[in-house]
Amino acid sequence: MPLLALPFPAIDPVAVAIGPITIKWYALAYIAGLVGGWYYARRLVMADRLWGVVRRPTLNEIDDLIVWVALGVVLGGRLGYVLFYNLPMYLADPIEIFAIRNGGMSFHGGFLGAILAMLIFARARKLNGYTLLDLAAVTVPIGLFFGRIANFVNGELWGRIAPDFPYAVVFPSGGPLPRHPSQLYEAATEGFLLFVVMALCVRRFGFRKPGLLGGIFVLGYALARTFCEFFREPDRQLGYLFGADLGPLGGGVTMGMLLCLPMALVGLAYIVLAARGHTRPRRPVEEAGDVPVKA
Repeated sequence: MPLLALPFPAIDPVAVAIGPITIKWYALAYIAGLVGGWYYARRLVMADRLWGVVRRPTLNEIDDLIVWVALGVVLGGRLGYVLFYNLPMYLADPIEIFAIRNGGMSFHGGFLGAILAMLIFARARKLNGYTLLDLAAVTVPIGLFFGRIANFVNGELWGRIAPDFPYAVVFPSGGPLPRHPSQLYEAATEGFLLFVVMALCVRRFGFRKPGLLGGIFVLGYALARTFCEFFREPDRQLGYLFGADLGPLGGGVTMGMLLCLPMALVGLAYIVLAARGHTRPRRPVEEAGDVPVKA
């Protein structure tokens, strides 16, 4: 092992095994993110001072929404990975598309799948779609944090080679050279840091300007992910789309960076629209015939 390197901790990717049934840390990360987001969303919905005249979902609707979002994340995440990251392989062997146990999920795909699920749910329940997106924006970093920790436990999505970095890690499937533990960087920025930012924003603005919190989250994620992409090894089948690897914070445009560009633009657009009042409800809650929040 190189002098400036840490050994990869020997963590079994299987958290629980009961006979032929196995539960992996990655699956538990998804469950922790969904349950944590569900609990936090319920707490936010019950905080009267955050909503003003904007109609909020009921607690029962939050319970139903989590199922829709879970399906959107899983289906969208898998489809996004297939389309964005490894389409030739799946075209050659289409049955592998359904082999989710072998890994392969895209955040950008899961993000779009969750948005679509929430918009359909909002239309079905006659809710403001922007409001649901804002609620999701505040809770999503919980799932991002646990998901990136699970990536580290699995020893996947490791970073670029960093022979002189004192906290570099030699990953079992990453070759003999030490690499940046980029999964932990993403957990810290896309997860913990973004959660703190969104918590401060919801405390300051509440949900009174639909679309504002969603725009802040989308922009914040795009910036955090782009930063971390400078330390993360690009997918082997894609490599660098433009340029070459010139080391941390220098060169090498990846697919993750490319997908974050439209996210940043959309986030900025919604921040401006919400700040100017273009997304506000047209009539007060009392006139809309809304039901009370308590279930």
